[in-house]
Amino acid sequence: MSRRSILVVDDEPGIRAALGQLLEYEGYDVRAVADAAQGLAAYAERRADLVFLDVKLPGMDGLRALEVLRARDPGAIVVMISGHATLQTAVEATQKGAYDVLEKPLDTDRVLLLLRNALAQVALVEENALLRQQAAAPGEIVGESFAIRALREQIARVAGTPARVLITGENGTGKELVARALHQGSPRASGPFVEVNCAAIPSELIESELFGHVKGSFTGAVADRAGKFEQAHGGTLFLDEIGDMAPAAQAKVLRALQEHEVTRIGGAKPVTVDVRVLAATNKRLEDEIAEGRFREDLYYRLAVVPLHVPPLRERRDDIPRLARHFAADLARRDGMSPRSLSEGALGALSRLDWPGNVRELRNTIERLLIFATGPAVTEADVDRLVGRRVADGAGLGGLAEARTYEEFKDAAERAFLLQKLRVHDWNVAETARVIEMPRSNLYKKIEKYGLVRDA
Repeated sequence: MSRRSILVVDDEPGIRAALGQLLEYEGYDVRAVADAAQGLAAYAERRADLVFLDVKLPGMDGLRALEVLRARDPGAIVVMISGHATLQTAVEATQKGAYDVLEKPLDTDRVLLLLRNALAQVALVEENALLRQQAAAPGEIVGESFAIRALREQIARVAGTPARVLITGENGTGKELVARALHQGSPRASGPFVEVNCAAIPSELIESELFGHVKGSFTGAVADRAGKFEQAHGGTLFLDEIGDMAPAAQAKVLRALQEHEVTRIGGAKPVTVDVRVLAATNKRLEDEIAEGRFREDLYYRLAVVPLHVPPLRERRDDIPRLARHFAADLARRDGMSPRSLSEGALGALSRLDWPGNVRELRNTIERLLIFATGPAVTEADVDRLVGRRVADGAGLGGLAEARTYEEFKDAAERAFLLQKLRVHDWNVAETARVIEMPRSNLYKKIEKYGLVRDA
């Protein structure tokens, strides 16, 4: 985390110098300006953790500046400074949202005590926000399949590094869950985790969303606004569905990654940002690059470490464990009636096709908990409420086209081995152990059927 930042707004050079020297000695990052206009501009460029604001200022006075600042940022912590503070001034300042009022000449011990108390409140607000974020966030990565164990191991290895990570996988596989796990395992875990769904924001607004804007820079820009890069300062920025980002925004993101600074739309001065960027996509960015829809240089900036989240069909052994986890989680968090899942129900769920992956499975468990009538969800409930969609490979499929029994056996064995190798990420030793086949035999089968890893 970066140092706490303090903004001092006072027209007396002596006050600015004295406060600046005191606060910098205490380890704070201090910026001092002489009037309200400069103070509001400085706060818009970089949100300060606390503002010391003089009541009497040239031009806009401090009380009016307090109103403007609090209107733009209701969470701003502002301490007013007055050379002749009265009870009326203190009451008015408090009514307008001031944290406290200090009287000149400033007492060093009083300043430091008030500062510690105010920043303790800031820390408490941040901690509460982080806890709410964690409570609302998806939970652990559930599963014991080889693919999921390998993914968790990769997350553990890369989380503590500053490396950028590109997370790939189909819709509903849990890419956001991986991003949150990377954040929580990093030195930035106490900082913000800011998510941007690039596919959900219109192309004409994505730059404003990412980089912010200044008042009047375009129609509807009624106030200065910090973008997601600034909001994620000291933490992690997660760019979900990065493959859908507009080309103009891609260029600016590349520049931000290279120079560690952003410029708001309509602004002239760049703002330094300390952000770790994680990105995710359900597209093959290599194909998008070939089609001219994604910048190759940005791809290599983002994909320092690529992580792939497997689809549910490649981790079918995890379905019973996931189903039980979702049933317990929904009952606990949403107040739903707790119900167990029978072995028949779990078997039926494992045989179904899940094109929507883990997200679809969770929604299905929620539906079963709502509409099942008995103390346990049964196979009959699954048939009645979900249907009998058979997964690819679970029925005969193309095997029924075999002309002879020998052709059928070969085709079935080939499909079985190929699926198991995919599930175990083509780790031949692990696959042989799971299917209880000598490794040498498995190598012979791979050669016999011409099995090759997907590109």
